[in-house]
Amino acid sequence: MKKIFLAVLLLLTKSSFAQKVTDYNPSIQRTTSLQYFKPTEAHLFSGDCMPYYHNGTFYLYWLLDEGHHAGLDGLGGHQWALSTSTDLVNWQHHPVALGIDNDEWEKSICTGSVIAEGDKFYAFYATRVKENEKVHEQLSYAISHDGGYTYEKQTPNPFYYAPDVCISRDFRDPKVFKGEDGLFHLLVSGNLKDPILNGFGGYLVHLVSSDLKDWKEIESPLKGQRGTPECADYFKWNDWYYLLYSIAGHTYYVMSQNPYGPWVYPESQTLASHFECVYKTAPFKDGRRIGVAYSPYRKDNKDNEDRIWGGNILFREICQEPNGTLSSKFLPEVQPSASPITDPVIKTPFKSAQVSPEDKMLTITAAGDFGIAEMDALPDNYRISMRIEPNGNYEELGLFLRATDRHMDGYRLELNPNNQTVLMHNSSIQAVKGMKEPFDLEVIVYEDFFDVSIDNKRCLLNRLPEHRGDKLFFYVKNGNAIFRDVKVEALKN
Repeated sequence: MKKIFLAVLLLLTKSSFAQKVTDYNPSIQRTTSLQYFKPTEAHLFSGDCMPYYHNGTFYLYWLLDEGHHAGLDGLGGHQWALSTSTDLVNWQHHPVALGIDNDEWEKSICTGSVIAEGDKFYAFYATRVKENEKVHEQLSYAISHDGGYTYEKQTPNPFYYAPDVCISRDFRDPKVFKGEDGLFHLLVSGNLKDPILNGFGGYLVHLVSSDLKDWKEIESPLKGQRGTPECADYFKWNDWYYLLYSIAGHTYYVMSQNPYGPWVYPESQTLASHFECVYKTAPFKDGRRIGVAYSPYRKDNKDNEDRIWGGNILFREICQEPNGTLSSKFLPEVQPSASPITDPVIKTPFKSAQVSPEDKMLTITAAGDFGIAEMDALPDNYRISMRIEPNGNYEELGLFLRATDRHMDGYRLELNPNNQTVLMHNSSIQAVKGMKEPFDLEVIVYEDFFDVSIDNKRCLLNRLPEHRGDKLFFYVKNGNAIFRDVKVEALKN
């Protein structure tokens, strides 16, 4: 599914699991605080997510994974699990909604999408198939008569193969929607066998139908991608149309005031982050939009190893800025439960920092210098928030998290206004604006998750399992800044 992980998967799975998952138990899963959710069963993980909103219910279909893509000859063995909510706070988990019936040829029920039409739900997905030692992907569909909770596969199965110009191993992840033309549309991942320039053959196959059964191909809305554009999402929001797609797990989007372009590439890609893979979205009540991705594990659970497929579910609230671009922030309904830590003590061991408790602020003066302050005895899991007010330009500022002491300084969160970058240890995002003006910063340190929200517009997540120090350092380099209204809360496991 995600080629970037394939080399790692081969190292991890010299012998693969022979069976599909049969021991997932929806009745034992947690039903609140669903951020960073994975199945309780230690050997099971969450993969690509497929949110859908209908008649007051938020349906979250997600790929059920065992062994980080190792199932059924290393081809995934994935099935669609389902979790639902009417308020995003309280959740119900259901048995597998769309599963593997014949593992002799169904090697994975890949990512797809659903649509409600009449009294039925239709699920469109790709099946990964292995024939004569070769692997290809083909489109299938299933129908639910019980409101989207269980699906029956339909014939013909498959109903569509990759076009002749498309690599059959890269034909998957159909996104279904009903267009303003009254037709049903499918956007399907594709990669040309003979692109105009080597390496730039990624495109979306565009199919249309009047009855959700008979499909024909029309002009692609997206071409020339460096890699296969996977897990497309498409929606209209106010006056703008949005097309999302993921390459090597990173989610990008383009926008237009016409249904299928010409597209505008935004100045910043708010959803592109190394440990926030394959965002798809769905509307919610009161004009809101919810983004859901998965956060992959690190190989061997080491800070400096790369991602491996499968991990935990990640939620974001997606917002629309006045110019139509997208921003993201923490989704409050799913956050871990918290209890305040009263009056956290900030120490200032050097002259460069001063604390004014009555004004609830920390001032660091470090023009031509490096200034720090510290907190200690923090819990293992916590949330810290603050208002940062720069005084003029500065090179960088931020926090060191889970530090042991000044010689074991933990994980650095660096905010650099001139480069417009935010770095969380060894993962970063670009084109982050507004850090020369006062802005809000919130950080969640939870298990191995280091989750950062910058001014409720950009988010960055990293997974760092190794250090467990109880100190935190504030710092400013080559500049002056005030850290105001610092608040710390302990998070419950």
